[in-house]
Amino acid sequence: MFPTSQLTSFGIGIGIAIAILVLIRKNHLLVSHAFWWLTVAAASMAFGAYPRLIDRIGGVLGIHYPPTLLIVIGMGLILIKMLTMDLKRSEQERKIRALTQRLAILESEIYPRPEQDAAGNAQSLP
Repeated sequence: MFPTSQLTSFGIGIGIAIAILVLIRKNHLLVSHAFWWLTVAAASMAFGAYPRLIDRIGGVLGIHYPPTLLIVIGMGLILIKMLTMDLKRSEQERKIRALTQRLAILESEIYPRPEQDAAGNAQSLP
């Protein structure tokens, strides 16, 4: 039978995959974002089903303690995910700024401010 750690890792992968599919179905997560998480779920299931896989990969790369490879890969993927999130957020902030400026221009055309005389009193438009 399989060791508990293998079953746990495989179960976590299946749980993540199911959760992601439910979120896609309920329209809470875009498919483009879901790809990242489904890859994580697949990797978790693969390493749970074939735990010696990480040992072989670590041996090929010359890593003396192969489980360290999982930590390094995980941290690298987290950093990449954070960078892509920051890039997307920056793009959204630029779009929001441009929309805010366009809205201000449209509002100034629809609701012009009354002209003021030298004393600061509002004058009515002719």
